[in-house]
Amino acid sequence: MSSGSPLLADLIEALRCLPGVGGKSAQRMAFHLLERDRERGLKLAGALEEAMRKIGHCSRCRNFSEEPLCALCANSSRDRQVLCVVESPVDVAAIEQATGYRGQYFVLMGRLSPLDGLGPQELGLGQLTERLGEGEIEEMIIATNPTVEGEATAHYLAQLAHAGGIRPTRLAHGVPLGGELEFVDRGTLAHAFGRRQTIE
Repeated sequence: MSSGSPLLADLIEALRCLPGVGGKSAQRMAFHLLERDRERGLKLAGALEEAMRKIGHCSRCRNFSEEPLCALCANSSRDRQVLCVVESPVDVAAIEQATGYRGQYFVLMGRLSPLDGLGPQELGLGQLTERLGEGEIEEMIIATNPTVEGEATAHYLAQLAHAGGIRPTRLAHGVPLGGELEFVDRGTLAHAFGRRQTIE
């Protein structure tokens, strides 16, 4: 729909950069902000601009941070012998909220995907290798997603850990807690069945 306003068209197009937001959703958001919520729209614009300018990456774990060292890496009470490698900062947030994990992190900012131009260098694996070589880490928890690219990345990470004399572990995948077998998809069930464990 043409509104006749170049600024409105630019706003709608800008909102489409958000994941899951198509033309209609972007248009609804733009109209809502302009019709009913200009004050919060201005606050949103200010917060976006400040975040885009000031949030960078932690020099140690690559997570989002306004400081050279993020709060998690700067926290001396965290276990420096355990390192959890994740694909994205959102994975760090999920682990922090759902578990009692108290170790360190390394954020890949993606997964190995040659078709998308993401190789070891883009994922900071040189930096990870240096960190593994410091001698503090005893276990590397590989917490990549159970996708084809995530599994390939996990395999690569396990090789890095073995080369550094570090024990690699992988997050368990399979039947969800509270799930019923008849409703679990075939791939998940096959993976869980193939990775079954002895009960002690």
